[in-house]
Amino acid sequence: MAKGMQPADYAEVFDKFTANISRHDCGKFCAPLNGGQPVCCTTDHAIPIVDKTEFALLKSRTDLWHRYIVKDAQAKKLLSDLHKTTCAIECKGAAFCERENRTLACRTFPFYPYITRNDEVIGLATYWTFEDRCWLMSNFQVVERQFVKEFMAAFEVVFAKDELERGTMRSNSAHHRRQFTKQNRIIPLIGKDGGFFKVMPRTGEIRPAKIEEFRKIGPYRSDRAYQKAVKEAQGEVTVQSVMV
Repeated sequence: MAKGMQPADYAEVFDKFTANISRHDCGKFCAPLNGGQPVCCTTDHAIPIVDKTEFALLKSRTDLWHRYIVKDAQAKKLLSDLHKTTCAIECKGAAFCERENRTLACRTFPFYPYITRNDEVIGLATYWTFEDRCWLMSNFQVVERQFVKEFMAAFEVVFAKDELERGTMRSNSAHHRRQFTKQNRIIPLIGKDGGFFKVMPRTGEIRPAKIEEFRKIGPYRSDRAYQKAVKEAQGEVTVQSVMV
């Protein structure tokens, strides 16, 4: 078994994975619905889980990150089965972000590398439990090609050195298929070499897809739904339109 990622390996990944996910600042879309903070930048929604070796690198570079302190029973349950090689951490918040010192989880959210039943890494799928809060999940069309390229290159390094991580993503992909089969939904994918694809429920077959087939969720269904949701959240719209 590969020995796993070391601090120097993460430093290499960080140096080569710098692309913006989109030309849009996606946090400006979700923040008005989340007390002014981007959903992926607050542990109220997403708690970053990192390898301890990644955390060691971050601590050597910055004081931005610290160990996450469990705040409630839900978080305790969520973190109860962490692998011994990982830990939960938290940053100072979006206002203090140091882009060069973001975790791999920060750089990739809301995507993970989708692995087929035949063990092929085919492209990018989403952590679907955030689809009601993450604007990007309703707008795959804004994801930049350079981001996809650097995303795939980063996981080539990770998977070559850490079989456990590949196994985790394989299990996550299988769980995604099971859940969406129950809902009779396709799994939207961004192909590793470009284009959009869909994973069919039950069979797991992968077919080419059009962006129109990927449904928009919750407050991101339309401008009207978004404006209403922001008003109800007593937020302030900071972008012109949710429909890009």
